[in-house]
Amino acid sequence: MMILADILSATVLFAVPLLLVALGGMFSERSGVINIALEGIMIVGALMSCLALSFMDQSGFGPANPQWAMLLAILVAGAAGMVYSLLLAFASIHLKADQTIGGTALNMLAPAFAVVLTWSIQGQGNTTIFIPTWTRITAQAAGAADTGSFLVRLVFKSLYLTTPIALVLLLLSALILYRTRLGLRLRSCGEHPQAAGSVGINVYRMRYIGVVFSGFLGGIGGLAFTVAAGSGFQSTVAGYGFLALAVMIFGNWKPLNIFLASLLFAFFKILGSYSGSLPFLPQFKGVASSEYIYLMLPYVVTMIVLILSSKKSRAPKAEGIPYDKGRR
Repeated sequence: MMILADILSATVLFAVPLLLVALGGMFSERSGVINIALEGIMIVGALMSCLALSFMDQSGFGPANPQWAMLLAILVAGAAGMVYSLLLAFASIHLKADQTIGGTALNMLAPAFAVVLTWSIQGQGNTTIFIPTWTRITAQAAGAADTGSFLVRLVFKSLYLTTPIALVLLLLSALILYRTRLGLRLRSCGEHPQAAGSVGINVYRMRYIGVVFSGFLGGIGGLAFTVAAGSGFQSTVAGYGFLALAVMIFGNWKPLNIFLASLLFAFFKILGSYSGSLPFLPQFKGVASSEYIYLMLPYVVTMIVLILSSKKSRAPKAEGIPYDKGRR
C-alpha cells in the first residue's frame, strides 16, 4: 500500500508542471499565438526562482519562513516567464514573424542564457543551483498526527506549495476562459480575429494578454518541474515544455481535459521510474539496457495518444496567423 501512495503522490507532483505549462500554452493559442517557446519559458522561470530561493536560503529568510519564501519564488518564476514571453509576443504580434521559428529561437536562447548567468553567479563549471530542503511541506509542519498512515504519506510524501497553487490556477483558468468577458474576447481572437476587431476588440492587446498569461503559468511550471525533479536546476527541464504541448493538444485546449491528460502522462512517467519495484511488470532481463525501456513510456504514450486523438483535436482556427486589420 505504501508504494501505491508513493506512486500516486509522485504522479500528482509531476502532473503539476505539465498542467501549469499546458494551461499556459492554452491561453496563448486560444488568443491566436502558437507558443512553441514553453520550454524556454520554463527554463527562465526555473532559473530566476531557483536563484531567488538560493538567495533567501543564504540570507536566512527562507529557513525562517519556508512557505512565504516559496510563494515569493513562485511569483518570481511567474514574473520571469512573463518578461521572457514578451519577446515572443512582440515578434509574433507586432513584427508578424513566424511564430514557430520565433518560439524555437527562444527555446535555444534560454538554456544558453541560464548557463552563462549561473556561471557568472556561482563560478565557471558550477552549473547546478540546488533547491533548499525547506521548500517541501512536511507532515510535521502541517501538524499531521499519524505520519505513517497511507493518507498522510500520499499527501505529504512529495508536497510543495506549487501543488495547491496549481489547483487554484486551474480553477481560475477555467473561470477566466468561460465565465468572463476577457475569456470570451480572448477566444474570439483565436477563432476569428477580424470579426472580433470589427466589434471594437483590440486583437493585439488580447493576444499580448494571452501570451503573457502563458509566460506566467509557464514560468511557475518551470519551478514546479525543478522541485519535482529534486536534483536542483541544471539549465534544462528535460523536454517537459514539449510534453506539455502534447498534453495541451490531447486536452483539446480545455482546462479540465488538460488536467486529466496531465495526470495520465505523469502516471506513465512515474510508472517508468518505479518499474523496478513493481513485480507484476515484465523486467526484460535478457535485453541490454532494459532499464531504459520503461523510461521511454511517457514519450511513447505521447506519440500514440497524439496519433489516436489527432482527428478529434480542434485547434483555434486563427492560431499561427498574424492579425492584419485590413484583411477580411
